[in-house]
Amino acid sequence: MGSLFDDLKQGLEEAIEYEEGCGKAHTKTFMIMPVKEYTNKEIRDIRMKAGMTQSVFAIYMGVSKKTVEAWECGRTHPTGPVFRLLDILSRGDLDNTDFIVCK
Repeated sequence: MGSLFDDLKQGLEEAIEYEEGCGKAHTKTFMIMPVKEYTNKEIRDIRMKAGMTQSVFAIYMGVSKKTVEAWECGRTHPTGPVFRLLDILSRGDLDNTDFIVCK
């Protein structure tokens, strides 16, 4: 395995060759799944399934406790990035212990 410098150098050389029409770029195509919008009941269910209080869930999501309360009461609705995180958390793809440190 090469050094970081060698990897960067090779990447830059490939980019220059591609730009000059001499090289073939390695590309990948991704299909991004649409964001599911969760109801206030679903948000509460996800939080409860994760075993978190509203306060802990708020810290976990990077918002205030009042924001979580508003989501769960249906007064306000989360935005796209929060829905994406809720989707990951609801599927069990993200272990909540990845972000929680016990003191």
